[in-house]
Order: sequence, then structure tokens, then C-alpha cells
Amino acid sequence: MKKFNLTLTALVAALVLAGCSTAKPPDQVKLDLPTQYREKSEQLDGAWKVAAPADNTDRGAWWTVYGDEDLGKLIVEATTSSPNLAMALARVKDARAAAGVVDADRGVQVDVGAGPTRVGNAQTTSTTYRAPLSFSYEVDLFGRLSDSSRAARLDAEGQEAAYRSVLLALQSDVAQLYFTIRSLDSEIDVLQKTIALRQEGLDLAQRRFDAGDTSELDVAQAKTEWATTSAELEGVNRERARSDHALAILLGKAPAEFTLVVAPFNAPIVTVPAGLPSDLLERRPDIAQAQRQLAASSARIGAAKAAFFPKLLLTGSAGYESNELRDLFKWSSRSWMLGPVVGTMLSLPLFDGGRNKSNLARADANYESMVANYRQQVLVGFRDVEDNLSALRTLDRQMMFEEQAIKSAQLAARLADSRYRNGSASYFEVIDAQRSNLSSQRSRVRSAGQRAVASVGLIRALGGGWEAPVQKDVPALAQQQ
Repeated sequence: MKKFNLTLTALVAALVLAGCSTAKPPDQVKLDLPTQYREKSEQLDGAWKVAAPADNTDRGAWWTVYGDEDLGKLIVEATTSSPNLAMALARVKDARAAAGVVDADRGVQVDVGAGPTRVGNAQTTSTTYRAPLSFSYEVDLFGRLSDSSRAARLDAEGQEAAYRSVLLALQSDVAQLYFTIRSLDSEIDVLQKTIALRQEGLDLAQRRFDAGDTSELDVAQAKTEWATTSAELEGVNRERARSDHALAILLGKAPAEFTLVVAPFNAPIVTVPAGLPSDLLERRPDIAQAQRQLAASSARIGAAKAAFFPKLLLTGSAGYESNELRDLFKWSSRSWMLGPVVGTMLSLPLFDGGRNKSNLARADANYESMVANYRQQVLVGFRDVEDNLSALRTLDRQMMFEEQAIKSAQLAARLADSRYRNGSASYFEVIDAQRSNLSSQRSRVRSAGQRAVASVGLIRALGGGWEAPVQKDVPALAQQQ
């Protein structure tokens, strides 16, 4: 009884000496979020479920909204062949394995072995043969093991969110490059048709010069316009080749192994729904990853605080022990032991040179960093949505004005060409009108491509399309690739 009282007194003293609480900071933070997007007037759901990231919802084939089979095939191919996605999946597997290693510390550890022990002194020596089955189990008195296990599990979930982030980025990058290339194809088509018109103008100027109707200045100007437009075509071809090479890399191929067949740009105008609920942002994998990193950091603070408190380790062994090898596995040779062979069952760090205090300070600093990172990712999410909403709004108006400019420029070009052929206008008017017409058409093509790219950017900013999400099992999603 006296021994029990001494043990209890020592434990109470240890708790007093530990001098800190195992309470952890919250694994979610309250954010002062806006009630509406600046670019749209739709109201957001007032209570944002910051502690329930929805990145495990299935985003589906969001690219089908564009109705382009070639785009769908490219995205599927990239999803199955991208090296970046393969690396992200490997990191998920590594994080899951690491979580398994940490979680193993919470279970019973069992070892089996066999071997002789030689003992001797000045008078005699003896050999003892043992075949023990030993076990150990650490009682999680203050949550150190459970907090460490939870932190490792959240790290794995964070890597799963990072995988989804890479997946969504890959899909959207393929779509944006695809629309960029298609836009360049249409721009190339406009330039090629313009070069053909420039050639006709050059031939006309040459005939009129040969007939003595005009000066050589018209011929020189016509040649200049033809050469300038041809040079612009080479520049667009170079940009197209660079985008084509980038798309090949996303597909996991060398540029020499892939080229996108030339086709005109015909992406439909994707209309954004009237309301964009705030919980769409919860599907953003980067925000989900930041939230899980924050929760893992909170758990590690709990583990760091628990290190100040006593550890209770239960050990024991059972097996066979004999002085003769032939008698080792006889029933009469059985033996057992409960309690530590070396060390103590209950231990408390009294002096460690400040190791535990420094580990706790590091955990606190990491938590502060994760809080700031989480806030930043949420702000970035809102900024991305605003940027793309703004781009769609301004591009819609820009394209409307460009349509008007194209009609006026085409009329001016026809009138100038007619006046020049009748000899009532100089070639300067023809050149100026043709330049305006070419510029208007190229601007319209580029704006259409930029709008398609911005619509993909909005889908990416929202963490996927705006259709109703479907829950999908987290492990299955990472393992299906």
C-alpha cells in the first residue's frame, strides 16, 4: 500500500511538473468572407463550412459542356499518361504508407525470436536457450499517439487533395491549350486568306503599273503589305508550334510524337449560371489541402504537448527457456514475464535540455503558418473566381464591339478596293482599309479564344463545373488512376 501511495504521489508530482495542458488549438479558423462576388450580385451562403472541404466530390466530365469530342479525348489521354499526375499519385501512396507507419505505434508490438545466452564466471559457465514471444504496448494516456496518427492521416488526405489539384490543373491546362491552338488555327486561316488578297492586290498594282496607270510606288506598297502579312503568319505559326509542343508534354509525349490536327475554332459560348453558390469553392483541392494541413498542424501541437507528460509502456514475454537445446520446446521449459526487462514501465522526462519545449515551439509556429496559408488560399480562391468572371464579362462586350468593327471594316475594304479599281482613290486607302479589316478579324478570333480559356479558368477556380456534385470515395479516386 505504501508503494502504491508513493507511485500515485510521483504521478501527481509529474503532472504538476509537466506544467502544460494537452488542449490543442482549433483545426479550423473563422474567416471574414464576403457575402457576394464583386463581378456578380448573387448572394453567397452566409455560413461557409470551412471544416468540411468537399474536394472528394466527383467533378465529372465538366469539359463536355463545350461539345468537342477531340477535347474530351485529349483530356482522357492526359489523365492516363501524364507524368505529373503519376508523381502526384505516388506522393499519395507514400503519405498513406507513412500514416500506416505512425498508426502502427498505437497497436501491440509482438516479436518472436530464439537464441542462446552464455553466462560464466571463474568457476563455471552455462548456456541457456530461449525462444521467447515478447510484446509491448504503450498506453495512450495523454493522446500523443492518437494525435500523431491523426496528423499523419491528415497529411495523407492533404496529399490526396494535392493529387486532385494536379488532376484539375492538368485537365484545365489541356483545355486551355486546346482552345488556344484552335484560336491560332483560325487566326492562321485569316492571315492566309489575307495573304491571298495581298497577292491579288500586288498583281493588280503590277498590271496597272505596267499599263502606265499608276506609279511604281503602288507596287512597292503592295509588296510591303504582302511581305508584312506573310511575316505575321510565320509568327503565329511559331506560337502555334510552341503551344502544340506544350500540349504534347501534358499528354506525356515528346513533341515529335504528337501534333494537333489543324481545325477552325468553333467553341460554343458557355453561359455562366445566374447563381454561383459559395460551396463550389469548397471543392477547390488547394483550399481543402490547406485546411487539412491546418488540422494536421493542430494535432501535432497536441502530440508535442503530450511529450511533457508520463509515458506508460506495458511489456511482457512468454516462451520457452532451457539449459539444454533438446529440452527447449518441452512443456516443462515454458516461462513468462510481465513488466520491463530494462528500464521502467512509467517514465516522465524531467530534464531534456529543452528538447520538448523547442518541439512545442516549432509546432506552434507551424500552426501559425498553416492558419495564414489557409486564409491566403481562400483569398486566392475568391480572386481566381473574380478574375475569370471579370474576363468573361469584359470579353463578351469586347466581342460585341469587334463584331461591329468587322462589319464596318469589311465594307470599307470593299469600297476602297472598288474606288481604286475605278481610279478614283489611291492605293493608300486600299491598304488602310485592308489593315483595319485584318486587325478586326484577328482581334475577334483572339477574343473568342480568350473567352474559351477564361471559361475554363472559371471552372478551375470553382474546383470543377457548376453542375450538382456527386460524392465519391476518396481512396477510390486516387487509386483508379
